[in-house]
Amino acid sequence: MPLRELLARPIKPNRHDLLCLYYVLDGLRLGLCKFSGPSRVAIIYKINPEDPLHILDPQDLLKEHKTSLKKYYIDTDEWCRNLPEPGQAFFDQTQSRSMELRGVLSLGHRARGVSYQMWFTDHQVDLCSPGPVYRWLGYALTHLSQSLIVQDILSVESAGHLLQEMVIHSLRDHIWEECTRITGSAPKFRVYSLLESVMQISKTPEEGAWARGHLAFVAPSNIAKVHFLTRFLKNERPDLENSKHVRKLLQAVERSSRTLVSDGESIIGISIGDLPSPSLCCEFRGRHGMIFLDKMPLCSFSDGAFQSTNRKPKLLPLQEALQKWPLTQEHCYKLFNGITRIVTTAGEERYGCAIVIDPSTPPLHLPGQTLATPMNLDHNANMSLAAALAKLDGALHIDSNLRLRTFACLMDGPSLPSEDRARGARYNSALRFTAMHPGLLVVVVSSDRPVSVIQNGEDLSRNPVWPAISNTLRIPQTLGHWLES
Repeated sequence: MPLRELLARPIKPNRHDLLCLYYVLDGLRLGLCKFSGPSRVAIIYKINPEDPLHILDPQDLLKEHKTSLKKYYIDTDEWCRNLPEPGQAFFDQTQSRSMELRGVLSLGHRARGVSYQMWFTDHQVDLCSPGPVYRWLGYALTHLSQSLIVQDILSVESAGHLLQEMVIHSLRDHIWEECTRITGSAPKFRVYSLLESVMQISKTPEEGAWARGHLAFVAPSNIAKVHFLTRFLKNERPDLENSKHVRKLLQAVERSSRTLVSDGESIIGISIGDLPSPSLCCEFRGRHGMIFLDKMPLCSFSDGAFQSTNRKPKLLPLQEALQKWPLTQEHCYKLFNGITRIVTTAGEERYGCAIVIDPSTPPLHLPGQTLATPMNLDHNANMSLAAALAKLDGALHIDSNLRLRTFACLMDGPSLPSEDRARGARYNSALRFTAMHPGLLVVVVSSDRPVSVIQNGEDLSRNPVWPAISNTLRIPQTLGHWLES
């Protein structure tokens, strides 16, 4: 598209069109925040074929990608190739397109009522699978098109509210599409019912204990391919909707390689070994769990809700900080993996701890229980012991050679303005301590899963502060003006 067209004056939309844009965008954002944590959303669009492209990016999601956007939308016509004819287009998820932007997921195409849309959102670092998020972006695309066509304010508000509650629908559609792609036909089990059953089982304790073990769903046509240890009589098979009964049966497979197998209606029996494709497997881990589609993580669940996180600790800031130290790549990789194992163990066993990583030569002397000989954590037995020692009050002191020197270390220092009273003493002590000892890294694990990487009195893993979304409807900029600004 010529730059002069992109730099044309923005088309002044009517109030209804503005409401459609803002309701749909904010509904999508709030829904993704529930599913994936803090998320931003942006859209590049044009309503009529003769309009210039406009952009609505209230929280600067695309600010760092102007070069890529200019190349895609100005330097080439790649964005508009093979689009359906205006006025005849119904959105088809399989025909949608995306852009390769670092840290961003995108989806766009043409749908009736809107000449072009491309939706963007954050690609979370702990995302299990982008599939459900792409489905969600597809819902936003269709809801915006429908809202602009209907011209009814009530439908616009409904679209915004619906987009906030699309977790189950996005998971169902992704499962349905993947199963169809693998087998060439639609799955024979009711995905909505399966997801509801998983949620009910996860909320059902048995003798005070939460569910553990594996429950798999296999298409009825593939049941014969399952290696069963035992099968139940057909007229006595437990109904999947009887969550209390299924919860009791899970006791037979907990902490083992055995799996309860269901055809989507009832529990068929108990199996061992690999399952035929496609299969949906739920791993219950107490108060939380994971869902896998053919061994690939799909989502997690806890506290009665599905979430996109893979529940692995977010340690990218630690990796980036270690790479700035004068270490070889192999040395850095070994140190990062060792710290990750301790943090992962603490998260799985739900206890808080702190780890001081010391690059000094010689290492600092920290007050605590000093070992007679530093313990090399390359060995599994030593690593297991270090993870157990992390449970004690105080921090582990590990040098740059992945050796444990001291445990139960005390951390303190003068008060800082950056302290967070919503966090505990371990977190704020780490802030004070690293401010006194520049260069040290401290990893703080809270018992309720958050992991913080602290250096020089700052939390490197703290979520960025984004601009607040204004309550005032503003006319979106043309893409050309936005790129030039």
